[in-house]
Amino acid sequence: MRLSLLTLTAIATMFMAADASAQTYDPRYPVCMHVFTTGGRGGGGDYFDCSFTSLPQCRASASGLAASCDVNPYFAFDEPPPPPRKRHKRVY
Repeated sequence: MRLSLLTLTAIATMFMAADASAQTYDPRYPVCMHVFTTGGRGGGGDYFDCSFTSLPQCRASASGLAASCDVNPYFAFDEPPPPPRKRHKRVY
């Protein structure tokens, strides 16, 4: 009886827990603003706003806020791949 009560309590706790949402970066923009927030009940948080095309644009929007601007690590920069390395032939 004790084990079934404990099992039911554990299952109910898992269903009552709040769903956590994953934070994702928007790969379409090269700059993200990391915004730090404070909660009403003492719990703070943060989120990323990846909708900026340059660091100066992001910094202007972050002015006066608890925020910082960073380069988006998931942005696909249009850089050509490096040239292949030349192989040297061995001379015997």
